[in-house]
Amino acid sequence: AANCVPPLSIIVDRSGIYFDPACPSDLENLLEQADLPASWLERAAALRAALVQQGISKYGQGNGPATPTARPGRTVLVTGQVEDDRSVLSGGNGCTNLDLIIRARRIEPDARIVYKPHPDVEAGHRRGHVPDAIALEHADAIERHGAITALLDQADALHVITSLAGFEALLRGKPVTTHGQPFYAGSGLTRDLAPPNPRRTRRRSLDEMVAAT
Repeated sequence: AANCVPPLSIIVDRSGIYFDPACPSDLENLLEQADLPASWLERAAALRAALVQQGISKYGQGNGPATPTARPGRTVLVTGQVEDDRSVLSGGNGCTNLDLIIRARRIEPDARIVYKPHPDVEAGHRRGHVPDAIALEHADAIERHGAITALLDQADALHVITSLAGFEALLRGKPVTTHGQPFYAGSGLTRDLAPPNPRRTRRRSLDEMVAAT
C-alpha cells in the first residue's frame, strides 16, 4: 500500500541523477563509457534470474494473482505514473497518463490494453488520476489489485513513460516501449518514442544494463 513510508535506500550520484536526462549521471556515464567485466555480467545474469524467480519488484515481493486476460491475443500493459514525480517532470517528454493510454492504443490498435494506475495516485497522495470512464475509452481493462510481477508475466508488451516497471519488464524478456526518457532507454533494449538523447550512443546487452544499474 502507498502510505508515505520512508524510503529504504538512497541514490548518491556525483554527476547528476539517473532519472534526469537533461544532464549526465554516473549511471549514464557507466553505460556509455565502461567496459564491464565478464564477472559482472555473470553476477547480473544470476541476479536477474533470482529477481524474476522470487517475484521481487520495486513494488513489493510475490506473484499475487492478477485478473486473467479476458481473451486470447496480444495483451499490452500500460503503467500509470505519478505525474509530478521528478522522473516524469524531468524525463517524461510532456506525456501524461491519459496521453500514454491514448498513444498505446494508437500504436497497438488490435491489442488488449490493460491500464494499471500507480498506487500512490490510487491512494490519493499524488497527481495523475485518470477517471475510469475516460481510461476505458481507450483501454480494455483497468487492473488495480494484481501484483505488477504477475501482470508483467501475463503481458506480451509494456508501454511506459519513464516507469521502473519498464526495467522490470526487460528483466522478464518483455518488449518495452518508452514514451519518455528513462535511464534504460537509448541503449537498444527498448522502442523509444521520445527524441533520442544524443549522449546515449552505445548499445548494451540486458546483462550489461543490469550490471551497470
